[in-house]
Amino acid sequence: MIDTILQGLINWIESVITALGPWGIALLMAIESCNIPLPSEAILPFAGYLVSKGVFSIHTAAIYGAIGCVIGSVPSYYLGYFGGRKFIEKYGKYFLISKHDLEIADKWVDKYGDWSFFICRMLPVVRTFISLPAGILKAKKRFFFTFTFLGSLVWSYLLVYVGVKVGQNTQNLKHLWHKFDALIIVICLILGGIYIYKHIKHLKNS
Repeated sequence: MIDTILQGLINWIESVITALGPWGIALLMAIESCNIPLPSEAILPFAGYLVSKGVFSIHTAAIYGAIGCVIGSVPSYYLGYFGGRKFIEKYGKYFLISKHDLEIADKWVDKYGDWSFFICRMLPVVRTFISLPAGILKAKKRFFFTFTFLGSLVWSYLLVYVGVKVGQNTQNLKHLWHKFDALIIVICLILGGIYIYKHIKHLKNS
């Protein structure tokens, strides 16, 4: 079962990249950075899988992944920049951004300043909505987009490398997938359910 799911995701990612080349990776990562639920944790490892098959180099995959993050951050940044905090607090739920999300981002910015944009790009979940607070705070564009690229580059290399190692050991891992596929799916459903529940709860309180 898990083989079928993984193969389906691989085929979909591969179809996008086949049509657009490395810009396919950039497009998928840009979608994630626009606050659309297409997690990089699903995109980049499969890009790494294609790297292991010789479709392109690990550097190409990581760099285009980071470029996509920057591209996707542009509309979110300017939405916060021109819309302001009141606009985001009122309409943020339509962009899957809650007041709780903004509060988390605020804490990071207050604690680390401009460096928070670099650090947050290497953290799950918070990396997807840090652009809006940056726009609201009118962070200097050259710092924000530079740190966005660098932080996303580190994140991209990490996840692409994971995909490369998985791709290189596909045959060795198959027997483990067959043995634990049911358990893996149940765990993923539980964790996914908890995340969705908490996110919807925060949105309702916004």
